[in-house]
Amino acid sequence: MTLVWVTGNSGTGKSTVCGMLRERGHVALDADEDGFSRWFDRADGEVVTDPPFPVPGGWLDRYGWAIVRERVQNLVDESRTGVMFLCGSAENEADVLDLFDIVVCLVIDEATLRHRLATRTTNPFGRHPEELAAALEWNPRMRAMYESRGATIIDASKPVTEVVDSVIDAVQGLGGNA
Repeated sequence: MTLVWVTGNSGTGKSTVCGMLRERGHVALDADEDGFSRWFDRADGEVVTDPPFPVPGGWLDRYGWAIVRERVQNLVDESRTGVMFLCGSAENEADVLDLFDIVVCLVIDEATLRHRLATRTTNPFGRHPEELAAALEWNPRMRAMYESRGATIIDASKPVTEVVDSVIDAVQGLGGNA
């Protein structure tokens, strides 16, 4: 199996790409919606099952969004053939990158990020000022961080069909049969 991590900042279109990959017949999972990630308290490591909405000031300084390594490992163990996409972002991604065959990072400019977070209807993250500030802070870091890790970088400000085509092309170009 080829396991592909499709990542990027909040608002880059990971969930939309995931949905379109599914529509095209690919096995694609959303790390947020399909239970691969969770909020945790950085102070004591406890899982947060009912985070406040909107988050109060300072909340994102103490609490983080993490992917669960065991869940990703189960994907590797469950399927041995084909290509599987896992789409998401978490602050502890470095803890699971060794499980992926290919990493694709979606990037967008600040103006596009602001527009998407203000207008999206599928996820409220980014509408609250603290969340928006965090997303704006993370955005310029994503490209450099993932380029240094050898990821395929895709401009996700393009039409979503082109973005999905580019994700599939990246997998085919790196040995996967998408």
